[in-house]
This record gives sequence, structure tokens and C-alpha cells, in this order.
Amino acid sequence: MLGQFMVPVKKKRRDVARSPGAQQTTLERFQAVIRRVASKDDERSSLVTEIACVVGAEILEGMRSPGSDLNSVELARRFRTSRTPTREAVVILEKEGLVEILPRRRPRVADLSISEIQEIYRVRAAMLGLIAAEVVRLATDEEIAELRVILGGMERAAAAGDRDGYYWGNVGFHERLADMAHNRTLQRILETLVLRSLRLRRLTLSRSDRMQRSIGDHMRLVGALEDRDGELASALIKANVLGALKVLEQLLADGGQDKARS
Repeated sequence: MLGQFMVPVKKKRRDVARSPGAQQTTLERFQAVIRRVASKDDERSSLVTEIACVVGAEILEGMRSPGSDLNSVELARRFRTSRTPTREAVVILEKEGLVEILPRRRPRVADLSISEIQEIYRVRAAMLGLIAAEVVRLATDEEIAELRVILGGMERAAAAGDRDGYYWGNVGFHERLADMAHNRTLQRILETLVLRSLRLRRLTLSRSDRMQRSIGDHMRLVGALEDRDGELASALIKANVLGALKVLEQLLADGGQDKARS
């Protein structure tokens, strides 16, 4: 299960959320992604969306462990509101795969099984393969050149050992790639996996060699896009995603062995 790899945050949640610096920036970035995804329904109140953004960002940052309860009374007290907006916010997070709502039990942070992780990565690989082919067919040379610029920033982050910087560069790379496909249907389908995959993609960077391997993968992908080789670009991006899945599977296997020995 995903929960066995979550590193506990030693600071209290409220202190971390208010403290300045990198932690604050990471939370704000996660909130921005959730806000973009949640804005698909314009009828939601701003308070409901804000609660979903804050709680969802805490889940993605690892401040709320997989399997831990979400108490609507505590959330209502924290956000100074009734329980109705907090319940609606939890429903949003359930739809995005961050929360589980079980009958006659409190909602809890979703803890993905290995089979669910495999499903997410295989679907994402298929969708990104289609997006790469569309980028080759429709994107301008100037648009593809933007990816080379983003990749440069990722290389600098990797050289500095900046995992957070590399992670967000990677997120930006794939967001721009999806935009360049000019295919809203593909983007909408891919967005249903955004928040689930953000949790998992960050975990793969716990491997010390992962950033350098990822840099090489992205360089080959950009080269194929520049050469307008749609078949190669599609194959490369699928291989990249499935390679990340293998890293996660190994982490799960190693974690299970460690747990058994403890």
C-alpha cells in the first residue's frame, strides 16, 4: 500500500501551513493544481473549493497520511464554517482519488493498492502516448522549443540535487506538453488522473538515481518531437511512464520486505 512510504511531517499541520519558505510554496503549488482541476464545476462555492484545495494539498504534501481519518467536525472548526461545506469539499477530493468515503465510517485519505497504481500508470501512459503523437502533428516549432527551455530548468535542478525543483519542472513540462496537443478531449481525460499521479510521481524521486534517468528520458522525447517522429515520441513517453511504474513497484516490494523484517 502507498501509506507505508509516506514520511511523517514532524511539525503541526497548522504551523506548517502558515510557515514561510519552501514548504509554503509547495503547498501553494498543490493548491493551485487542485483549484484548476476543481474549477471544472463553476457552481461550487468558493469556500468549498478553498477547503478542498487546502486539505488536498496537505494530502499531496504528505501531511495527512494514507488511511488517516478526515473529521468533518474538526474541519468545520478549523475553517469556521458548518459541516456542510467540509463534507462537499471531501466529496470533491473523493472524485479526484485523494479520499475514500466508506459506508458508516469517517472519510479517510485514500491508500492506493499496487493494482490501483498499475491501472493509473497504464492509463496515463496510453493517454500521454496519444498526446505526444498529437504534439508532433499539430504543435509549432516554437511551442516544441518551449519544452527544451523547461527541460533546461529541470537539468539545473537535477544537477543541484533539488528534488522539489525538478518535480515541479517535470509537472510543468507535462502540463505544457498536454496544452500543445490542442486536444481538449485528451486533456479532460488526463486531468481525471492529475491528482492521483501527482502523489505517485513525487514518490519516485525518493530514488537517488531517478532524476538523472528521467532527464535522459525527457531529452530523447524532446528530440523525437523536434524530429516530428510521432511513433518514436509516443513510444518513448509510454516507456518513460511505465519505467516510473517499475520504480514504484520496486519501492513497494522493498517496503514490504522491510516491514516483514521489522
